[in-house]
Amino acid sequence: REDDVYFNLAGIAINDPILGDSTLAQQVTVVPYLDYWANVFSLNASFTAAIHERADQCNYTSYYNTYLSFPPPPAPFPVLPDPFASDSEYPTCDLFDAVYTAAQAVNPCFNIYHILDTCPFLWNQLGIVNQGDYQPPGAQVYFNRTDVQAAINAPVGTNWMQCTDKNVFGGATNNQSLSDRSLGPAADGTLTRVIEATNNTIIGAGNLDFLLPTNGTLMALQNITWNGQQGFQAYPATEFYTPYHPEYNDGALAGAGYLGLWGSERGLTFYQVQLAGHELPEYAPGAAYRVMELLLGRIKSFGDAGDFTTQEGNFTGTTPIYKPARAQRALH
Repeated sequence: REDDVYFNLAGIAINDPILGDSTLAQQVTVVPYLDYWANVFSLNASFTAAIHERADQCNYTSYYNTYLSFPPPPAPFPVLPDPFASDSEYPTCDLFDAVYTAAQAVNPCFNIYHILDTCPFLWNQLGIVNQGDYQPPGAQVYFNRTDVQAAINAPVGTNWMQCTDKNVFGGATNNQSLSDRSLGPAADGTLTRVIEATNNTIIGAGNLDFLLPTNGTLMALQNITWNGQQGFQAYPATEFYTPYHPEYNDGALAGAGYLGLWGSERGLTFYQVQLAGHELPEYAPGAAYRVMELLLGRIKSFGDAGDFTTQEGNFTGTTPIYKPARAQRALH
């Protein structure tokens, strides 16, 4: 605790986190999420009507309208019943899985992490981890290539995996039935202590992430107190600017301009990126880079309209930002 070289935490940035109660994060927010992206889900009218009726019956509609407000009602928010407490194979109040199943029927390649994906499944060079990951027969995981391992000074011959296939909560007996039972950091006070200790805490979400919807994260934040006040007093609605920049690699393009919204109060900054899924750097690299610049104190806010601090030049004005050859290709 007294080592200010390695443990002098000056800030933290978290994207698409699990902060609190999963019922609030997923079940309460899923129908409003479906409504917002209705043209993407393209579910039929009878299902949509039925899922709205179930949301009303489970008290999700009134809960959402009451507690996702700015400023918030006094905490703590009421704890909703466990939607899986029923012995039924299809619990009435498990709306998240109902919508997920319906989405997969319409779009068999529905990606829970990025809802704009359609068939065919994309080839994931990092291997198969999640449902929908695809790896062609005979293909090798990128970080298991011996030349890559040698280039990054990793032990050559290591079997690298994006996520372990072992249950890390299984204990000494490797009990596969065990799982993480700890409370989320918004529920046990951890997040409050981090915000107040650093006054440089950044939390964000990608709006195309179905697994952890943006409003679920916001609802968790509205249920906690930090630096003397509860939640955000105003909805985080300032436009998130990502600088225009030269982009010479067609295999790693990054969007620019106003890509989302943000707000900051009492040492906590919240942002949302409209076209990002669960993995912000994958879907919106420029926005992710801007998050790191803010975390490191290189910019004052996500409203700064200047260039990236690591690039020199006037790319936000009328200066051409593409190589002539690429611009010429675009004309043809």
